[in-house]
Amino acid sequence: MRELKPILIVASIIAVFSIVFIIAFVIRKHKKELLEFNRHMSDGEIIRRLLRYSKPYYKSFIAVLLVMILSIGYDLASPILVGRIEELVKEQFELSRLFALVFIYAGILVVSLVGTYLQAMILQKTGQKILTSMRQDIFTHIESLSHEQLNNIPVGRLVTRTTNDPNMISFMFTNILVTLIKNVMVIFGVLGAMLSLNYALTLMVLCFVPFVVLFTVIFRKFSRTAHRKVNDATTDINTYLSENLSGIKITQIFNQEETKMQEFMVKSDALKKAKQTRMFVFGIFRPIVYMLYISSVMCLLYMGGRGVIEHRQWLGQVMTSGIIVTFYMYISKFFNPIQSLAEQFDSLQQAFASAEKIFTIMDIEPEVVDVPDAVELDEIRGEIEFQDVWFAYKPDEWVLKGVSFHVMPRQTVAFVGATGSGKTTILSLICRNYDIQKGRILIDGIDIKHIKIASLRKHFGQMLQDVFLFSGDIRSNILLRETGISDSEVMEACRYVNADSFINRLDGGLDEVVRERGNNFSAGQRQLLSFARTIVHKPSVIILDEATANIDTETELLIQDSLERIKNIGTMLIVAHRLSTIQHSDNIIVLSNGVILEQGNHQELLAKRGQYYKLYSLQFSRQQLLTETE
Repeated sequence: MRELKPILIVASIIAVFSIVFIIAFVIRKHKKELLEFNRHMSDGEIIRRLLRYSKPYYKSFIAVLLVMILSIGYDLASPILVGRIEELVKEQFELSRLFALVFIYAGILVVSLVGTYLQAMILQKTGQKILTSMRQDIFTHIESLSHEQLNNIPVGRLVTRTTNDPNMISFMFTNILVTLIKNVMVIFGVLGAMLSLNYALTLMVLCFVPFVVLFTVIFRKFSRTAHRKVNDATTDINTYLSENLSGIKITQIFNQEETKMQEFMVKSDALKKAKQTRMFVFGIFRPIVYMLYISSVMCLLYMGGRGVIEHRQWLGQVMTSGIIVTFYMYISKFFNPIQSLAEQFDSLQQAFASAEKIFTIMDIEPEVVDVPDAVELDEIRGEIEFQDVWFAYKPDEWVLKGVSFHVMPRQTVAFVGATGSGKTTILSLICRNYDIQKGRILIDGIDIKHIKIASLRKHFGQMLQDVFLFSGDIRSNILLRETGISDSEVMEACRYVNADSFINRLDGGLDEVVRERGNNFSAGQRQLLSFARTIVHKPSVIILDEATANIDTETELLIQDSLERIKNIGTMLIVAHRLSTIQHSDNIIVLSNGVILEQGNHQELLAKRGQYYKLYSLQFSRQQLLTETE
């Protein structure tokens, strides 16, 4: 019994740790936090969906597997060679045999190094292909979402899903999974080699395996939770930065730098605490596995040492110094993969958490989609009809209530009314940025739900109040990367809308650099570029939504002249608060609380002395007052 006392002490220590971890696991299970996460996928579902991206490259993974087997040969053969060398030195030393063993050892090592290099190169190339494919799928899916769905998802979250998360998944394919498979193969290979050498010592080593499995299972649960918290905190801080860096000028104008810094620090501290928790979980697991490794080595030296010194057999197995050296190396090669499983599980859980986030976005079903029998329109005349259209952004909160009107081809129709009356909503519905709940919208007599969305929108040109310009140059912002349009056609469109008046004064002309959001151009210049962008694509229907709201009088005169020219292109729909912009329209529709109050041309509506007459009189009086003040 005294001989077993050291082993019993080691067993008692391991048992105490096991009890502590089991209790912690039970407490966590009963007090599980409700994470701010939309869904929780199983590992099996995540792996199944990820395998779809790796399936086209299965040949590369098979090649990696074959190369991996070569490198595993080194892990299995090197301990046996070192054990033979030890026995050779101790018993009948022969220099030629020593050189032969060293040469074999070096040869196996070289093969292993070459295999490792080839494995890394193949995996990196394959991983980048998978990464590119996944990013394309994410971006394409985001593009398919409706305006309402995009409004409900912070931009920072979408950026994180498209950039950070695929990187982690690529690392999983190029490093984690392959290393995990290799370590599993090494573990089973080492076990087989140990059993063939000395099953008694192998059984002793296997006594530690149940505890390794127990600690790994417990660690997996804690690690998954920790990674989700880190991902959530990262998304929160990215979202906050995306919004506040875009609006930093407002922060400076209102002297709120300190307030915003405090808010940022709260987000930053949350991310720091989440990462500290993850480090804490990881920092406990690996030392525990290392403790098991040291314990197994102590038991090996104790049992093997006594067996060699006392010439004792354990379970009928003879102990020699060569076997002890070989087992010492095998135990290291057995527990090293298990130790690295901590890091691999850490990264694997992070990759699964990232994949879960990505698939949550990709599982959002687009609300506005093509119906099975949707048709492609090569051209449209521009006839638009609303038939008893009802629409609400939120259930039972109607923005449009039974709206009906008819626009003939090449007519210019304007929508006026107070803020929230439904003017901009009508324009959004025509392009199917949203789908209506009741009624029908017809283009050239065809229900727009039966027209392919891409086909419908390519015939529309939209000019909005807030013009968005992309980083690049003037040419790329007008063409939007479309090919087949020459510079002469671009400049012709610019001259048509009076944008050439400032482009010709720029040093770079069409090559002039456009900074982020076009902040190196005035509001009027951005609007003229928006007009040129619309004209160069030759739309059949032109939509102007408050296109003259934020510009100076001089630029407005240029735009008014541009509008007169644009009217000759096709049907035009205008939303404007400045009634001077629309008084020459063929039809003016007056809206209030989602209902059409009256419609007609400028003179007809003035004669009615209704809501339009009141709006016009009010603006005319204000203009006279401003003129007298000046």
